[in-house]
Amino acid sequence: MAARPGTPASPKNFKIQPPQPGQPLYGCEHVQRLFNQDQATTNTSIQHYKAILRNILDYSPINAQTAKAAEGVTVTASLTSTYLCLQCPSTLTEDDCVKHGNKKSHRFYVDSRSGALYCQMCDDIVWDPTFEDLRLTKMGTGSFTASRKRKQDDLLAVDPVKDNPQYISTNTTVASCKASGLRGIYNAGATCYQNVVLQSFLHNPVLRNFYLSDGHQSSNCEVPYCLSCAMDDMFQDFYAVENTNGYTAANILSGFWISEKKAFENLVTTKEQDAHEFFQFLAEELHERNGDGKKPETGSEHSCNCIIHQTFYGKLQSTTTCQNCSGVTNQVQSFLDLSLPLENLTQKKGKKNGNAKTPAMTLQECLDEEYIKSDKCEYRCHNCNSMQQARRQTAIKCLPNVLSIQLKRFEFKQGRNERAAKIETPVHFPLQLNMLPYTERARTGDTKENFELARACTYDLLSVVVHVGEIDTGHYVSYCRVGDQWFAFNDHKVELASKSDVLSAKAYLLFYIVRSLA
Repeated sequence: MAARPGTPASPKNFKIQPPQPGQPLYGCEHVQRLFNQDQATTNTSIQHYKAILRNILDYSPINAQTAKAAEGVTVTASLTSTYLCLQCPSTLTEDDCVKHGNKKSHRFYVDSRSGALYCQMCDDIVWDPTFEDLRLTKMGTGSFTASRKRKQDDLLAVDPVKDNPQYISTNTTVASCKASGLRGIYNAGATCYQNVVLQSFLHNPVLRNFYLSDGHQSSNCEVPYCLSCAMDDMFQDFYAVENTNGYTAANILSGFWISEKKAFENLVTTKEQDAHEFFQFLAEELHERNGDGKKPETGSEHSCNCIIHQTFYGKLQSTTTCQNCSGVTNQVQSFLDLSLPLENLTQKKGKKNGNAKTPAMTLQECLDEEYIKSDKCEYRCHNCNSMQQARRQTAIKCLPNVLSIQLKRFEFKQGRNERAAKIETPVHFPLQLNMLPYTERARTGDTKENFELARACTYDLLSVVVHVGEIDTGHYVSYCRVGDQWFAFNDHKVELASKSDVLSAKAYLLFYIVRSLA
């Protein structure tokens, strides 16, 4: 009996690539078994592979980078490769592939960044002629039909519309990771406190521009184990190479461990340490390598034109008014960051609310407490030539380009058994912060001038460092903004994050950048 003729409604039978001299017929023995089961399995496998390629190449890269369980529940959006199952609609992280394979007996996956076929049984990417032909044809022509391939002359022909720069910029999407510095940093043994600070430096545009423009000339530097040279190497690796694999900060670690900074020698251990102390250490070390070589003295007005001072340093002015003679004394000192106590304000709010629940507060309330309100003190008045009661008020005289804020979540309890305690009070912080009310200039009362100043004192949130868990056994993670998108950094893992994820975090360190530089 003659074969029944095919109709438009009949399923199309796909064929594998015919053998070619010098190349295998199948990618591996497991692909061979897949194709040799029956025609229906071959049809389904090729149809699924084509659908996956359309998902990767025709739509937003976030689709293929978002891991989903078989039930369709979104798990996470990752910058590193996810794996799209060839045998079901699941999109999985690398860690979940093994679980999925064992549970479903699905052994073939497609890499979300390249479209290449991964065989779980070989534990490797396999080059299969049939799948590879489909991938290259789709990438080259946007279609799976070979007859639609354009001739070379067509590819090289000048199109006055499509060669227009405005048309190109309008119809071009930025590669998801290329030259954006989006890489995780491997934990080298309780080094998460270093990783979060390094990520905040890497995504600081002022520091990035300095190091990528050869601001620190490593080739001419003769300092052994120079941390600034190590930072220079790190910026080059993050921004000059398109790589989403984790980074090993070996040069940073070696320079850090060999440093002669006695003030920070407690950091040189294999135990979990304080991210804020490491931030101070790294900033001071980079200042000494790129500045005047002098250590910034706490409580003094230190002036330097190095990149660290240009980035992080501002000036505070303390005004002390004698209650006896009304004499005024002003003192100006430099600051690297603003440290905001939480414990006293938490207790005040707790008593006011009259409940045992830890009251939430805002960043502005913490700033008000330190830089708007005054407090009582005793000091030696030069006019009275004796100790007198006085009121002291501190305000910001000069704001930095990047404002770093520490929320003091770790306090030492005095008493018979001295111990450190963590303050879990939620502190709500904004994406945009107006620092004008906390400046010395804000007290002039000139409304028109203040309006102009407010524009110059507006900051945008750049990165957030979070400590999770107990004080001795916790872990540091961070959030950094790249353009308008937020990302979560957990050592070598990097994931997309939403603004709500960022704003709901219990921040420990906050980094804001002045809007004119954002």
